[in-house]
Amino acid sequence: MKIFSKLFYFLTPQEKRNAVLLFIITLIMALIDMFGVASIMPFMAVVSNPDLIYTNTILNKIFQKSSLLGVQSDQEFIFFLGILVFIFLIFSLSVKALTTYFQLRFVQMREYTIGKRLMENYLYQPYSWFLNRNSSDIGKSILSEVGIIIGQGLSPMLNLITQCIITFFIVSLLLIVDFKLTIIVTIILVIFYGLIFHLSRKFLNRIGYERLESNEFRFKAISEAFGASKDVKLSGLEKIFIKKFSDPAKLFAKHQTSSQVLGKLPRFALEAIAFGGMLVVILYVISQTGNFINSIPIITLYAFAGYRLMPSLQLIYASSTLLKYATPGINSLYNDFKSLNTHNYNNDQSILKFDKTISLNNVNYSYPNTSRTTLKNINLIIPAKSTVGLVGPTGCGKTTTVDIILGLLQPQNGTLKIDDQIITKENSRSWQRSLGYVPQQIYLSDDTIASNIAFGINKENIIFEDLESAAKIANLHDFVINELPNKYETKVGERGIRLSGGQRQRIGIARALFHKPKVLILDEATSALDNETEKAVMEAVNNLSKNITIIMIAHRLSTVSKCDKIFHFDKGELIAEGPPEKLIKNITNTKLTY
Repeated sequence: MKIFSKLFYFLTPQEKRNAVLLFIITLIMALIDMFGVASIMPFMAVVSNPDLIYTNTILNKIFQKSSLLGVQSDQEFIFFLGILVFIFLIFSLSVKALTTYFQLRFVQMREYTIGKRLMENYLYQPYSWFLNRNSSDIGKSILSEVGIIIGQGLSPMLNLITQCIITFFIVSLLLIVDFKLTIIVTIILVIFYGLIFHLSRKFLNRIGYERLESNEFRFKAISEAFGASKDVKLSGLEKIFIKKFSDPAKLFAKHQTSSQVLGKLPRFALEAIAFGGMLVVILYVISQTGNFINSIPIITLYAFAGYRLMPSLQLIYASSTLLKYATPGINSLYNDFKSLNTHNYNNDQSILKFDKTISLNNVNYSYPNTSRTTLKNINLIIPAKSTVGLVGPTGCGKTTTVDIILGLLQPQNGTLKIDDQIITKENSRSWQRSLGYVPQQIYLSDDTIASNIAFGINKENIIFEDLESAAKIANLHDFVINELPNKYETKVGERGIRLSGGQRQRIGIARALFHKPKVLILDEATSALDNETEKAVMEAVNNLSKNITIIMIAHRLSTVSKCDKIFHFDKGELIAEGPPEKLIKNITNTKLTY
């Protein structure tokens, strides 16, 4: 029952209500199916003994009413009764088909809704959460594990419930007809399936965990191989990465096969048992009734019931097997759902007012799962419409300071203030709408130059004048117009593979400027540019400084030489601040490594 509750946890309240409605429909279908099976018995009784038309009260009343339809003789009535039984069976099968459609639609739509909710939950996690997660693991959960949990978890669960209900009603019918015989047959089948399932459950659990692990390694191998294709080709690592993928992929395929074989294998033994069982039933019924003719209705009922029960019993066992196999994956995804922070959709599109200062007050920060303090009592003030530089050796805390200003990281102690307002989780989005950010490594999608500058905006909503203006400031426009065949509609390739590092960087700068930010933050954004291009870009950036606030993390001290102020970091502390002409000289004299 625990696995059932975990599967239901993935459903929304509305989906749970739909599941209850589906359960009611299944009950009705099973009840109709039972009557369909039961209808064969009176028909066969009349076929074997036509005198029942007159001796049986119910059949006699039906015979009398059928005369209104022109039925006069016994043979016509038997034919009429056969047609009624056939119509009822067709109706029963139609209801069953419709129920199957509802079930399949419900299950398959859950792959969409659960995958969508999982992606939403992942994307709305705080930035610090992503620092400890592998992107291939996230992709594996959304694209693969959800599908497996639907196919080997939710779908088998619905099959299990449906077939248990059908089995319950048919067995109830058989108990009414012959209690003793039904009990004996039921006990034999329960022992047979129960023993096989008991012997295989530990094996299924083990290969379920191995499947989950091998699936993770498959996705990781693909992500690494194609994400670093240049390094793979240069170092001749193709065989190594093929092996890194093929070993877990082979194990994954083997375990998938094993689980399906274990689910279907008992069917062949069951057919042998069913065939022998029918002979026993025939002999038993004849011994009870005294002759074969009188046994025909009951034998036919058991044969028809067996025909309906065999697929149901096999599906019950196969579904139980799949559920056991999928349990590790269900537990993993369940734990993921439970551990993710819930998020509230905020439709507030306001932009935080910023006219005076950005200030960090006694800010301390340590990254999760590390004992080292990254930032120690940072106090700094950045006036509006000024240009400042953050300098210092690698690992000194510059990028972490910028991440706090960006609202991506929340300080463990201290505050980030914009003018006189403290930035919290509740208003961080309003503040971020004022920001333009250019990282050192620019992510480019396999799309056009225009779409990468206006990243995340539908093509029909792109204002080309704004896009062209941003490209000109980033010293990108002339290159696009004069050197690219399709101008702004030129495809850049996956991660911008068809462009140089400097060209990718300029697209990143144009992207940040496209939204006309109040604050532009460049995290070593010109490090990939040659000196001439950097000079041109920095001239354009410095011209912007009259209208916006610019914060630069720079590797080259020359990049920050025209800033209004420089903040010098070392070992997580702000050790000096002041005008560039003074600090650059002091930094050069200390001969620190940058």
